[in-house]
Amino acid sequence: MKRIRLHTLTIAFTVLLLGSLAGQAVSGLAGANEAALDAGLPKLMLLEYLTSSSFTVDIAENWQSEYLQFLLYILLTVWLVQKGSPESKAPEDAGRESDKDQKVGRYAQADSPAWAKVDGWRRSVYSHSLGAVMGLVFLGSWSAQFVAGRSAYNADQLRDLQAPLSWTQYAIAPDFWNRTLQNWQSEFLAVASMVVFSIYLRERGSPESKPVGEPHESTGVGG
Repeated sequence: MKRIRLHTLTIAFTVLLLGSLAGQAVSGLAGANEAALDAGLPKLMLLEYLTSSSFTVDIAENWQSEYLQFLLYILLTVWLVQKGSPESKAPEDAGRESDKDQKVGRYAQADSPAWAKVDGWRRSVYSHSLGAVMGLVFLGSWSAQFVAGRSAYNADQLRDLQAPLSWTQYAIAPDFWNRTLQNWQSEFLAVASMVVFSIYLRERGSPESKPVGEPHESTGVGG
């Protein structure tokens, strides 16, 4: 039980993820079958819908925007600051920081990760591993959105007796960029709101909030 308690945040969000995916699958299947009925087409089984391009593109377009948000936030907060926000570093700490601050090389601790203790390419890779992985997941999910989106779009085109789009045509098509940008703008709004609201508002006990009594101008202080 203690081991479970130490990982309750990850467990909770995993359960929420699976629950929302199940809900999306059920509601999406119902919507797809309503459209099929109106078009005089046979209904889909659940497995058919889960393996369809329509379901895949809906998942991928949400995932890519989330990972883009994380990627940009990770990279931009290295250099950019917001006075008073716990989501920002203190202005004087902007930048990559010193080896001493980062506890690498000769400043590493006994329990520091092995690659933080060594010099050369391994430390360099490890020093940027979080951004690199987030970037790869973003590109992978965005590519999945592009492939599945084109397939879903062309299925609708063929059903309406219209010509399908090539890869190049779909890359500049309104459908692809509308799917992409409508998710990006919501992520940018959410992050900007969190950064600004956290200057003046509090949530007692949350590490995403400053302590309740902390002055508004305090920056980079977690609760």
